[in-house]
Amino acid sequence: MAYLAFDMASVAQLRSEAGGGGCRPMADAVPAPAIVPASSLTPLEWSVVSLARRDSIGSLDRPGRWGSLLRAWLRSPNPMLADPRLEALRRMSVLTWHYGFTVPTREVADFLAAGFSSDQYEAMAVGIGNAQQSRPRA
Repeated sequence: MAYLAFDMASVAQLRSEAGGGGCRPMADAVPAPAIVPASSLTPLEWSVVSLARRDSIGSLDRPGRWGSLLRAWLRSPNPMLADPRLEALRRMSVLTWHYGFTVPTREVADFLAAGFSSDQYEAMAVGIGNAQQSRPRA
């Protein structure tokens, strides 16, 4: 399969060669933005919430020298995320998976400072609560 990069000059030339037919350049076509309510999380953010279910409370602490060495020796992955916004979501998700709505005020402030809203926190916490209730008990 070949890829042809068209610029506006080549599109104009193609139009003139085709007799100015009904073709329109792709630059005129603008995709419609995805409409996501401000109070909900994106699919990527929900996947972060889901992955945080397996993280322990200890994953919230920054590893020291020995912890980093042990993690490298055991080849265990670092659970921290590179994106600060998603890392704030992961931290809040881990706390919510373990403690429900009783999370430290500082963590809530960091979550809100990362650009999330209180409605998004509530949607996340309700989703986690529903997942915990639907999980079969041993």
